[in-house]
Order: sequence, then structure tokens, then C-alpha cells
Amino acid sequence: MPAPLTPDAVHALRARTPGTQSSVHFNHAGSSLPSSGTLDAIYAHLQREAALGPMEAGVAARALTENARTLAARLLNAQPEEIALTTGNSPGWGAAFAALAPWRPGDRILVGRHEWGGNLAAMRLRAERAGAVLETIPSDDSGCVDAEALAGMLDDRVRLIALTWLPANGGLINPAAAVGLVARRHGVPYFVDAAQAVGQLPVDVAEIGCDVLSGAGRKALRGPRGTGLLYVRRDFLDQLTPAFVDTHSAPLGADGQPQLRPDAARLESAENSLALRCGLANALQEALDIGLEVIRATIDARARTLRAELAAIPGLTVLDQGREQSGLVSFNLAGHEAPAVQRALAAQGITIGSNGVPYTPLDMQARGLTQIARASVSYLTSDAELARLLDGLRQLAR
Repeated sequence: MPAPLTPDAVHALRARTPGTQSSVHFNHAGSSLPSSGTLDAIYAHLQREAALGPMEAGVAARALTENARTLAARLLNAQPEEIALTTGNSPGWGAAFAALAPWRPGDRILVGRHEWGGNLAAMRLRAERAGAVLETIPSDDSGCVDAEALAGMLDDRVRLIALTWLPANGGLINPAAAVGLVARRHGVPYFVDAAQAVGQLPVDVAEIGCDVLSGAGRKALRGPRGTGLLYVRRDFLDQLTPAFVDTHSAPLGADGQPQLRPDAARLESAENSLALRCGLANALQEALDIGLEVIRATIDARARTLRAELAAIPGLTVLDQGREQSGLVSFNLAGHEAPAVQRALAAQGITIGSNGVPYTPLDMQARGLTQIARASVSYLTSDAELARLLDGLRQLAR
């Protein structure tokens, strides 16, 4: 792993991030802080729309907005035609899932214990209507999805393997590539929810072996809310028929019949915010310029420090599992509800998150958890911010 960013480099990045001047932000897993460059890119397109009209501005800035697709492909080691630009992680993942062929009685969907609650809701609705079943892949002694156990579950009725790579309720990193090896060996479609991974870890879709991978702009990428990325493997695209199409995704041909686009943009809509795409393109370029290996090393160093200091606070239990861990640090403080901890810190100008069972119901229920407090770091996180957070939690513990 390369060396983390130097303090001077972090200081320079913070100077170009307005939110670091007004908040102590430990909710990067919920939504991170955009740079001034990303904000300027959004404003510039809004000004074009004001001057030219929104439709005309879209034509004038087409190369700029399409650059988000090219940069996303670079980030994921994919081709631009394998990338759909979406309005968020769940809309992208959901569009791909809804585009699968109809489910049949007895079909099986295998999911990791850490699956995002929104994905579970979509899968359960479809499965129940069709008589299909949803089953949980066992976890190993570290809490990660067990790829060997998954291999033992497979038969010809398994229609989908779904994995949330980095869970929303803890720092665990699932072995996405090991699961991908099993999926490819057996020819089973494989969806990866990478909402927390994109922008935090190096992501190589070829190494992971997935058919579909979704990501969010607003989290580690530091892009605008209302943006997302969806990768669809080129050879898998023909297995997806969108549940909704329009003149962008399936224009009518000369014979009056809809012609599905031959690329991943068949899962897009004609209606989107080009200003936000401009902001996303800038955020993607900034992440690539820093380097994902360097970002990973910096976040990992910050998270390790935070976990060690939290573990020394009386009454505080760090809840993260896994052999490899992310920048999301989950914990509970004895005698305090997680939302109360969040509110108490907010009163001191410190932002964290808190989750309940609906976010990750299978894992929370399996571990007997009803809620968790969640402090997530970024490569922007400073020593002074860590000290503020730790001081606030020590005061609560007393």
C-alpha cells in the first residue's frame, strides 16, 4: 500500500473544501463534502442554462457532461459504453435488478448477510410475487461473507448472487473478488452494491468478476447528491430489459418499434441534471488525480487511529468486524441510544451518523443489534477533527 497523503497535502485539499471550515464532519459514509471545484462546475452549468436555456446549454456542454462517463469507466477499469450515469446508488442498482428476466417459482436469490435494506426490499417484493426465495449466504468467523459456503449453496435454481461490498453498519469489507470467482465459475449473475466502496477503494470490475456494480456520487467520491454510477458488463447487457424506457433509452425506429440502446445507457433516463453531472465529472477527476491507492491508504490510517482511540473509552464498544476494514467506524456507547449520541455531538458541531435495523436488517438481527453510531472518516479528516470527536465521546462516557 502506498504512503498516505502528507499533512500538507491534506491541508491543501481541505483549503479547497468549504465545508471543512464550518463543520467537523464524520458522516462521509452518508454524504461527504464537495470541493470548491465541484461546486464551481455545477454553478457554471447552471449559469449556462440561465444564459442559453437549459436545452441549449445541454447541447453546448455535451462533451463536458459525457466526460463523467469516461472518467467513471477509468475509475472502475471498464469501458464507457458499460457505464450508465444514474441519480444515485439505489436507482442504479434497482434499475438493473428490475431489468432482469421475470422470476419463476423456485428461483433462488443468494445475498450476503450485510445486504442493504433497500436492495432487500426490491428483491423480496419481486421474489414473493413470483414464488422465488431469498436466502442468506453464511458468514465466516470474521463476519465476512464466506465464499466457500456460497459455492456449496449453488444449484441450477440460483438466478442471482447479490453482495453489498462495504456494509452501511460497520467497517467490514467483504471479499467481493472471491465471491466473483464463485459466480463466474458457475455462470450465475452477480450484482455488487459498491455505494461505500466507490471513491474509497480501488475498484476493478474485471478483478471482481461482477456483471453489475452500482456506486454513489455523494459518498467517498465527494460528488453531488443525486448522482451515481452503474457498471454493466458488456456481455451481460442483453440480459437486461429495462422496466422503464423513453426516447433516450429506447428511441422508436423507422418501423415505430423501440430500439433499446446497445450500451449501458439503456438504463438511463432522458431527464437528468446536467449541472450535477458536471459536478460528478469534476469529483471523479479529483479522485483519479489523487489516486485511489493513496486515498485508500489515507482513509485506512485515519480509521485505524480512530478505532484504537475509541476502544480505550470506558463503556464504548467498537462493533466493526472483518479481516480488512473501511473508513466507516461503528460503535455503541453504554447507557446512550445511538441517535442520542448523534444529537449530543451535533450540539458540539460534530456530525456523525446512526443506523437502525432497516439499513442492514439481516446483519443487525444476526448480531443482536438494534442500532449503531457511525463515524466515517475521509482523506480530508484532520488530527484536530479526530481530537474533537474523541473529546466529545469521552465527555459523554463520563
